[in-house]
Amino acid sequence: MKQSRRDFFKTASAVSAGAILGPELFAGPQIPKDRTYPFCVFTKCLQFLDYEQLGETLASVGFKGAELSVREGGQVLPENVKTDLPRAVKTLQKSGISVPMMVTGIISAEDPLTETILGIASELGVGYYRMGYLSYDTAKSVTDNLKTHKKTFDKLEKFNRKFGIQGCYQNHSGARVGGPVWDIYWLVKGCDPDYMSVQYDIRHAIVEGAVSWPLGMKLLAPWIKTTAIKDFYWKKDNSGKWKITNVPLSEGMVDFDAYLKEYISLGISGPVTIHYEYDLGGAQSGSKNPTMSLEEIMDFMKKDLNWLKNKFNEHGII
Repeated sequence: MKQSRRDFFKTASAVSAGAILGPELFAGPQIPKDRTYPFCVFTKCLQFLDYEQLGETLASVGFKGAELSVREGGQVLPENVKTDLPRAVKTLQKSGISVPMMVTGIISAEDPLTETILGIASELGVGYYRMGYLSYDTAKSVTDNLKTHKKTFDKLEKFNRKFGIQGCYQNHSGARVGGPVWDIYWLVKGCDPDYMSVQYDIRHAIVEGAVSWPLGMKLLAPWIKTTAIKDFYWKKDNSGKWKITNVPLSEGMVDFDAYLKEYISLGISGPVTIHYEYDLGGAQSGSKNPTMSLEEIMDFMKKDLNWLKNKFNEHGII
């Protein structure tokens, strides 16, 4: 049986990175045995580094893969994707860092940059891209909004199929599309999970569904192809209002044991990416001039990565 071009690139990317997640080790529901993936990091927190420094830093921390920021303000600007994306990917690979996934602002098939970005990324072996965020028009009903956005998903699915790449929409807390989680189901229902899927974010799912999040995860399971990891808790500020506070892994409200049990039982696999959104001297927000030193940032990154590796190991995933 011929291997599809997209599957070839995804497999090659994982193998070249020395992938560390072995789904074949799962007990219970069987995940495809030919798919292994590296732990990745969303590179927004290191946007003050050049490509060579980025690769060296990620390798030093212990990462094998990057979820590269390819959007406005990111490591690769959309308008420069023809020159900068190949340079970024090849430079990272020299440090042993694969780029199986990227974060984009793509929300339209009509945008002329969409075809350029997806075409170049596919040629470089990037198998997954996170889409930009869609909003609700408050002048319309929720269902009318979703009907409109469904057309966007269907058009992008055709582009993804053309280039052999997988689009992923992230569930993100708040009033945008994806906050409730169930609304994403309206958009991916009927879509081929190999081309239009979900980046499931457990932190954001728990913000909006403290104890009901497993229902949304089950609903989206066939389309969950990448997962994002971070932690948080609610804290009162000086005015007495409750605020979301992002914290290192294991210090917040996310029950990772319960999450990984669902992850295993639902047969989910695919790249896992850590997002660093707690205080890193501004680096967590993409600052080009963080007040925290690179060494301090790397210490936080390494601590979270090692903790997550151990947690996956506890559950027999690696």
